[in-house]
Amino acid sequence: MRLFLERSLVDRHPLAVIVIAQLFGTSLWFSVNGVGLALSRDLGLTEVDLGRLTLSVQAGFILGTLTMAFTGLADRFRASRIFTVSALAGALANAGFVLVAELPAASLALRFATGLCLAGIYPLGMKLVIGWTPRHTGAALAWLVGMLTLGTALPHLLRGSTQGMAWEWPLLGASLLALAGGALILALGDGPHLPPPAGRTRLLDGLAALKKRNFRAVASGYFGHCWELYALWTLTPFLVAREVQRLEFSSHLIAWLSFAIIALGLAGCVIGGVLSRRLGSLRVARGALAASGLICLVYPLISWLSPILLLLLLGLWGMTVIADSPQFSALAATTAPQSRIGSTLAVMNAIGFALTIPAIALTTWLWSTQELWVLWWLLPGPSLGLWALSKSKNEKTRFVTEQP
Repeated sequence: MRLFLERSLVDRHPLAVIVIAQLFGTSLWFSVNGVGLALSRDLGLTEVDLGRLTLSVQAGFILGTLTMAFTGLADRFRASRIFTVSALAGALANAGFVLVAELPAASLALRFATGLCLAGIYPLGMKLVIGWTPRHTGAALAWLVGMLTLGTALPHLLRGSTQGMAWEWPLLGASLLALAGGALILALGDGPHLPPPAGRTRLLDGLAALKKRNFRAVASGYFGHCWELYALWTLTPFLVAREVQRLEFSSHLIAWLSFAIIALGLAGCVIGGVLSRRLGSLRVARGALAASGLICLVYPLISWLSPILLLLLLGLWGMTVIADSPQFSALAATTAPQSRIGSTLAVMNAIGFALTIPAIALTTWLWSTQELWVLWWLLPGPSLGLWALSKSKNEKTRFVTEQP
């Protein structure tokens, strides 16, 4: 099996292996959100309860990425091994939620543990892409982040395809996918373009890139992007449910439509990756931030429009809200210390995802009273992100060639 993978996939399609493994591994992220409506019906969980479960994953991811950076794990050990172990542990934690879903403390703890494990999947997936495909990093990372997006949407697909079955089955399906993703990366191994494992590192090593003007601009833009993105993904089933109810359609459509809206982010990432080869990652990131920010601004103002039109607008939002993410990662990779790429990306992820916690908490808490107007609480993200990018140097080549 390993020999077959090495000859048919590793030698010719390593990027395909990485992005498929990323898709499978990140299905753990929103696995509970995919069955959120069923949990509300069967266990009596409220929007606030579901928000807390999501926040636990985010908190675990933040602590995990900071631990990666502080201990130097992201650069001291092989990325493929960290990815594999994390996928295995994450699959077990996610499956364990099935047994303790009715116990608030235990369910929160297991979602926190799932977030810890995701810290060894997402940033290390980016590092593996850089190790295997150092050229056209923006386009390659577009596929990786696209698969993260599809992985986020996958629980809704699993739920939609198991309508009539117990909510436990989609969760167990996500765990099986994570195990498959870990096996793929174990067979693949690290790429030939990564530096050898580094010595002991400190957290300050991961922050060193902030001394660079362009990196600070990119990181700040990424932070604004994070504020908007995960809160929108958390709210998507609620936004979809509103329009489905107005249409008087079956509630079974909520899972399918939520999947479609989030999954459209894959197309946004891929299109953005193609455009980045002609326009540069900086211009693509700015354009995506501006587009998603504009939709965020106008959506509550046009709530009276046809539900079909609003669902189409949600689809466009799903495309643009994530399209800038791989470009931010590509820009960060070009300006980070090459021997500390893993630690630098881990720290940037940690800070960005820390901002998702107040965004998710605020919007899920206010949804019951403000509904669509709660979306305006997301506007500071794209607004501040665009302001930060305006402080960067305009020359595209500086972002491509600048080395710390």
